[in-house]
Amino acid sequence: MSAESDRMCAACGALPGAAETYPFGDGVAVFKVGGKMFALVPLGEQAASISLKCDPDLALHLRDRYPAITAGYHLNKRHWNTVLLDGSVPDDEVLELIDHSYDLVLSGLPKAQRAKLQR
Repeated sequence: MSAESDRMCAACGALPGAAETYPFGDGVAVFKVGGKMFALVPLGEQAASISLKCDPDLALHLRDRYPAITAGYHLNKRHWNTVLLDGSVPDDEVLELIDHSYDLVLSGLPKAQRAKLQR
């Protein structure tokens, strides 16, 4: 696993209630909160990337702003972005996008479940 993938996994795993799972095999770490996906991190030899849930309007804006951000690979293209971790998207912005994805999924959980996970 690349250092970038390792950092992304650490950031995702540090969020309250985040669970690291491998439903697609050992090659992709899938991070969930409340049983719902908020991040996918491929772990193989290919270029490091992370796929994140995103507000559809923000997703389009980000794709226009950064060539390294594209429609989610093998995901709903309207609600997911894949970010190539090649250094062209600032680290702090990638971390904000992880938080945004987590918060979107968290907001869709039942109120009682959200209350247990509030940061």
